[in-house]
Amino acid sequence: MTRHRTCELCGAALTAGPHGGRPARYCSSACRQRAFRQRSMHKGSGRERPTAPDASPPGSGRGLPQALDSFVGRRQELSVLRTLLRTSRLLTLTGAGGVGKTRLALEFAKGLPERYARVELIELESLHDDAPLAQSVASALGVGERAGRPGTDALVRAIGNTSRLLILDNCEHLAEPCARLAATLLSHCPRLRILATSREALRVPGETVFRVGELSLPPTSTGDDPEALLRSDAVRLFVERAAGCAPGFTLGRGNGATVAEICRHLDGLTLGIELAARRVGTLPLDDILAALNDRLLQLSLLTDGSRTGPRRHTGLTAAIAWSHRLLEPTEQAVFRRLAVLVGGFDAGAAEAVCAGGTVAPRQVLGILCALEAKSLIVRLPDNAHPARFRQLSAVRACAMEHLIASGELDAVRRQSLDWLNSLTERAGGEVFADQAVGPLTGERDNLAAALADTGGGGGASRERLALELARVYYQHEQPSAARSLLDKLLRVPAGPALDGAVAALATRVACQQTDLAGALRLGEQAVRQESTRDHPAGLANALDARAAARMCRGEFAAAVADLRDCLRIVCALGRREDTAWCTHHLAWALLQAGAEAEADLLMARCLPVLREQAHWSRAAAALHTAGAVRLSLGRLDNAEELFGEVLRIVPEASFHALYPVEGLALVAAERGDLRRALRLYEASAHARRRLDTEPEDPWRQRVELTAARARAGLSAAAQDAAVSGGRRLRGDRLVSYALRRGGGNPRSASYATAVVVDQFPLTGREFMVAELVAEGLTNRQIAEQLGLSAHTVATHLDKIRDKLGLRSRTRIAVWAATRSKDDA
Repeated sequence: MTRHRTCELCGAALTAGPHGGRPARYCSSACRQRAFRQRSMHKGSGRERPTAPDASPPGSGRGLPQALDSFVGRRQELSVLRTLLRTSRLLTLTGAGGVGKTRLALEFAKGLPERYARVELIELESLHDDAPLAQSVASALGVGERAGRPGTDALVRAIGNTSRLLILDNCEHLAEPCARLAATLLSHCPRLRILATSREALRVPGETVFRVGELSLPPTSTGDDPEALLRSDAVRLFVERAAGCAPGFTLGRGNGATVAEICRHLDGLTLGIELAARRVGTLPLDDILAALNDRLLQLSLLTDGSRTGPRRHTGLTAAIAWSHRLLEPTEQAVFRRLAVLVGGFDAGAAEAVCAGGTVAPRQVLGILCALEAKSLIVRLPDNAHPARFRQLSAVRACAMEHLIASGELDAVRRQSLDWLNSLTERAGGEVFADQAVGPLTGERDNLAAALADTGGGGGASRERLALELARVYYQHEQPSAARSLLDKLLRVPAGPALDGAVAALATRVACQQTDLAGALRLGEQAVRQESTRDHPAGLANALDARAAARMCRGEFAAAVADLRDCLRIVCALGRREDTAWCTHHLAWALLQAGAEAEADLLMARCLPVLREQAHWSRAAAALHTAGAVRLSLGRLDNAEELFGEVLRIVPEASFHALYPVEGLALVAAERGDLRRALRLYEASAHARRRLDTEPEDPWRQRVELTAARARAGLSAAAQDAAVSGGRRLRGDRLVSYALRRGGGNPRSASYATAVVVDQFPLTGREFMVAELVAEGLTNRQIAEQLGLSAHTVATHLDKIRDKLGLRSRTRIAVWAATRSKDDA
């Protein structure tokens, strides 16, 4: 690979190999000597340094405005932009209005090396569609027109072969003229680079588009810990701006959770956070948060921006209205109708809810793509299929205002209700619907909004949607919310078609709440209600629910009896996956009852079916049961293989990943590797506390007994090392350790420390130095903080460079910031 540079004096192209030492600055000895003489003249006389022969007249220089407040966060983005500008001559920053594109561009430009002799900012906000763009840019650069020479030619001649960066700010309302001008200038000015900010890409050949995302938010598990919260760029920005309006404002345990919730509600949108922070001197934090939860108050709260800033940034509403005015009429219609889908949407949902009037169903997908390109909707980063989108909270509030003003609100809400009811019909054929991932599983917020909009009306449709929402709450381990809905349905009978399903789901929810008496009572009610009607699938579901209640109560023999009856009914229905799922439940009950051999035979029958056909959550549960059965039979290699398979298919952030970790802890204990067993147990227990989730009682008791046995078999020092090592394991590091990736079976507590930094073999001290580099400290400052000499810090940095293959402090800082963000 080669790197292409230009001579700093004459601009001729230079080429250097990847291992050629310090990059060349000049093309020849003559240029090097000429540059030396010019520097000597400059030092000796104090005069301005002579310009290169093809340089523009002096005077314009780096005409960038100086910021009057601090720049917070975005370290990783700045590093990425520096890399992109080396390989792209047209770099466009896109993103929602108020996300911070202009400020990021200016901060990036100020940090550019001196080889960009000229950096000029061209603000396009005040230009209109019919304004001659080239002439306006030329005027801003101080380039005059000559008779018979158009503005573009004058710009090309003025820029010529100079090394120059042109910042075109706020291009979205002039996207086509900006694209044409950029293409012309770049094709005629070989050393010109253009950095554009726009709410949509310019779509010029060779363009690199960098989407500026929202500021990082603290995880919900952070609580009110100030140190952890301040790792979030959004929280840091709020605190800095609030302190400017209310001197003495600090983040503490008393207000940390509220500040974090304000930032989350604003989706990390830079302008929204700054506007909300301005209110700290006037309103208590709780009042600010309450206002953000009210659509009308939210729009009035997020106003009164800087008097000296762009007009479009006087308030968040103004920033969004600017984007809305640039939309086509059909795009405006879809934009406002999407406001009712508060929980996000895919293309199918958008088509069902937004089509109508001037918007044909076949147009909706194209309009979604246009709205996403113009940063008015954002794609959710969950790799879902089909892709899902959402409107940011403030954008949705503005869209709702437009929807109300259009008079379409009631009609669009009816279409949303019809769409949800159609999804309900699609899910109606499930035998074990409470435990199935259906089309409504990801629509929790849309279901809740639809129920709130129907008020007390809706009849049977409302009751069915309430049951579906309770199912989603149950699947997300939110039993209190589910129980509230189900209690209302139980008080007012919904009819034979739903009564048994409501009681069965209420049974499972009571088990989640460890209401054992209530669970059995509701299970009996479900079986009784389903027995009165000719609906085998409903009866099978009720028997399965009652068996779950009996399992929670330790009545394993009775649970086995219920599940045998359930299995006979499901087999008669001829549904292969449901039969396999029920067989798996029976095997788990038999394992708890001490019949491991029969459980093993049943798992051999059902596991291949679930592996092949079922959703990953069902396949993972079956693999876990098979692993537990093999563990009880003493077949440790098989058990470890099965638990490892679970860990490979479940999402790392899911509580499902904790069961196989605990299973592998049990395997390690059975093999006598007590340190590994305790380390895995502590990692899982720490994650369960963070996620606020508990396993079923039989499994929990077995895991805790094994952990107690491991502690009893280890010295105090070994216990402490295993516990501290386990608590540092999370995410991909925990998976790597549990699966023995890249290190095999650890023989000492130091292995846990190595795992903490993944495959990068940094020592603890080296990792601390890298983190302080990311905070912007110099070697001397790091030495003072760690009690080392500056020479020792430099040695640590040399080792970090060698181990990570990162040669600059900036790249080390980006790496450390990324690791810290993962840990958060």
